[in-house]
Amino acid sequence: MNDPRPIGVFDSGVGGLTVYRALRRRMPEESLVYFGDTGHLPYGSKSAEAVTRFSLHIARFLESRGIKLLVVACNTASAVALDALKRRCRVPVLGVIGPGARAAAAATRSGTVGVIATEGTVSSGAYQRALKELLPAARVRGVSCPLFVPLVEEGWWEHAVTRAVAREYLDPFRRTKADTLILGCTHYPMLKTVIQKAVGRGVRLIDSAEQAAIEAEGILTEMDIRRTSGTPKADFYVSDGPGRFKRLARRLGVAVREVRVRAFD
Repeated sequence: MNDPRPIGVFDSGVGGLTVYRALRRRMPEESLVYFGDTGHLPYGSKSAEAVTRFSLHIARFLESRGIKLLVVACNTASAVALDALKRRCRVPVLGVIGPGARAAAAATRSGTVGVIATEGTVSSGAYQRALKELLPAARVRGVSCPLFVPLVEEGWWEHAVTRAVAREYLDPFRRTKADTLILGCTHYPMLKTVIQKAVGRGVRLIDSAEQAAIEAEGILTEMDIRRTSGTPKADFYVSDGPGRFKRLARRLGVAVREVRVRAFD
């Protein structure tokens, strides 16, 4: 089937563009609609109730755009709002925590896995539970890194301040001897070079974006709703600051011609 409906993707800001890029690389023929909730950034420090409310609002908007699949690129929203989204949405919903956990379980040799994420994602225990289901004997430690998101949003990806913050946050993983580290926030891959230096070359970094794209392709193929021909489109929406979003997107190598604003409380 040649289904021209777009895939919907949302995040709290520009971080979800890592998922957008992975989807675009894997399925270049598919159209995409991206929503960055920049007006409520960051999600990691918000209550679960607030994040769920924001997520449901965005999902309703993206469904109004005729999407065939919703990809929740935000780890915090995946941790606290995924069940509500699956109950309310008329289309399949895919988060990033399951794909990331499955990739980490396959990668670890020692069974010791680290997770770095926002406060909301770490406190939810979502990655810990997902990994324990896959590897009951796994030793999992989560550390929240709240300053990483604003550093990424500021464009300070390899700044001296960012390197110092990374060393402070990631020191526990040197002591626990984790051999695998999940980047549990879609903003964090932008800091991959700094993070790798802080934890050492022996630690494998897991970016759930690529795995989420693989699983998204699998869902569309199984449901026979892949797009196989035609010219794909890309639409971008934010809840605030379209100019800044556009500048940061270009730094990430994502060409954005127009960003439209859809504000909500």
